[in-house]
Amino acid sequence: MRDVLALEYAIRRPRASDAEGVHALLAASDSAEFGESTGYELDELRDDWARMELDHDAWMALGPGGEFAGFAFVQQLRYVRIDSEIYVHPGHFGRGIGTTLIRLAEARARTWIPLAPPQARAVLHNWINARNADACSLLEREGYAPERYFRRMRIELGDAPPEPVWPEGVTVRSASPDEDVRPFSETAAEAMADHWGHVTERFEEWRERRMGHGFDPTLWFLAMAGEEPAGVALGSVSEGNGWVDTLAAPGPWRRRGLGAALLHHAFGDYRRRGIGRVELAVDAESATGATRLYERVGMRASQQNAGYGKELRPGEEPALAGEGVATAG
Repeated sequence: MRDVLALEYAIRRPRASDAEGVHALLAASDSAEFGESTGYELDELRDDWARMELDHDAWMALGPGGEFAGFAFVQQLRYVRIDSEIYVHPGHFGRGIGTTLIRLAEARARTWIPLAPPQARAVLHNWINARNADACSLLEREGYAPERYFRRMRIELGDAPPEPVWPEGVTVRSASPDEDVRPFSETAAEAMADHWGHVTERFEEWRERRMGHGFDPTLWFLAMAGEEPAGVALGSVSEGNGWVDTLAAPGPWRRRGLGAALLHHAFGDYRRRGIGRVELAVDAESATGATRLYERVGMRASQQNAGYGKELRPGEEPALAGEGVATAG
């Protein structure tokens, strides 16, 4: 990698004590990319790092004075879904940091390929700001191609949102951590089974990830049709903004107004808490028409991100290879 990275820069593994400095680097990168923070809290980063093998799956670039100049990580889900994110501090562009980190992440991803089902296609995805032409060109030079676009959408809760209109026979309640976690997971997984790029996540993994930093059961809403779950909305608060982390309704409950009702219910709850903005991320090409739903309830796109993919091994898509394609988001 030394032939790419500027001589005065160095690469090392991150340590737990680096979290605050890396968080500041991410904030600087977000501000340069989008003009604002993406709402990723320091404690959330620490929680993510606790589940990550920093000695194998993450890297830092250090500048001439030891300053944090870049950060990257790669993660996998059951060895068939591999994702990487690369960040370079805006004060250190043009020093070969991005290229170096991209190649390190790919080298690590390739070590996971033998662990995936032998017939499964393996693709490494790299997520970037879709409007960053330099980043897009860099990935394309490294053999990546755009595969999917995602939008970040938001609504400002100036006025009280409309009261939810529930489909006949549907009621809603908040979660009980002792009783409802599995129904939330199973309902979301069923609804997400036809979404692009998702891989089945074991319940224990899903629970650990979802019930970590920021978990608040009063922001998890379960819609019930009699004794059967009909849909879920999983919310959280980060840096003062409300988030709808997952909105999901299985096929029989789509296009019946349930999604809009869950959103209006969540918006009303956030507003009563004094939260003025709610955000979420959505697949711009969702076959369920999710973007149109969010626009109908007053949300507007504020960012666009691109998932660039590089095939590491040809084969069948995970669903056809027996791995499933559903996760609870």
